[in-house]
Amino acid sequence: MSSTTHGTTPYYFVPGPSAYPVSAAIGLFFVILGAAQWINGHQWGAWSLLAGMLIWLGTLFVWFRAAIGESESGQYGHKVDLSFRWSMSWFIFSEVMFFGAFFTALWWARTHALPALGSLDNALLWPDFKAVWPSVAPGATASPAGIVEPFQTVGPFWLPTINTALLLSSGVTLTIAHHALRAGHRAQTIRFMWLTVLLGVIFLGVQGYEYHHLYTELNLKLSSGTYGSTFFMLTGFHGLHVFIGMLMLLFITLRLRKGHFTPERHFGFEGAAWYWHFVDVVWLGLYLLVYWL
Repeated sequence: MSSTTHGTTPYYFVPGPSAYPVSAAIGLFFVILGAAQWINGHQWGAWSLLAGMLIWLGTLFVWFRAAIGESESGQYGHKVDLSFRWSMSWFIFSEVMFFGAFFTALWWARTHALPALGSLDNALLWPDFKAVWPSVAPGATASPAGIVEPFQTVGPFWLPTINTALLLSSGVTLTIAHHALRAGHRAQTIRFMWLTVLLGVIFLGVQGYEYHHLYTELNLKLSSGTYGSTFFMLTGFHGLHVFIGMLMLLFITLRLRKGHFTPERHFGFEGAAWYWHFVDVVWLGLYLLVYWL
């Protein structure tokens, strides 16, 4: 939300009937249908996936453009601003629960499931099984009966640590951009926003290189037992959130170049910043629990 000429109307703005939610739902339906069919060997699923993505992204483009137009024309007042803040807060809370579920799964696997597999009850079934997390004992797979190919684990040095420095730096540059916007220094804001976006792109590039290294040299894959599945689910979903956050910051930067946002009214900027800082915090937990322990 922003507005160069922010509305001061006392009422709550309610837009007219819109086909955008229906159109977006139709697009997502074909995305899910196509993805499910494609991974099950039906080639037409790829075309359904592509068509659904085009419908969904096209709908989001015109929908967001309409919302920006409403904001910039001064139709959003204080109550709408407040509703946006509550909505973004609840959205980030849902994301906290989302990652909390994955971190809980990692904790449960290490502290409950793995010791149960190595208990006396299963000693006769798998006498050679070591109930040790792979990052603690080299050569361990955390999977009994040799059902998982041997793999090497990944430590914090150096790619994960480089990515940590990149994300922490991006949080600093984003904060500088925010302070510059509040001070009315638009040119400085735009420069630091571009730098923040660039740091996000580099982070994704480093993570892509890390994945290639893990698959080709360490034989660590999504199918590498509990360790591989929890590792790639946590880092993969976090990478997806970095990509989404980077797009949000990119679009905010483009809006800044068009003259959107003022020092007093710039919740669109703030909402994207909240999301990016949330992504930073999640990475710190992931960096400690996945790469160090």
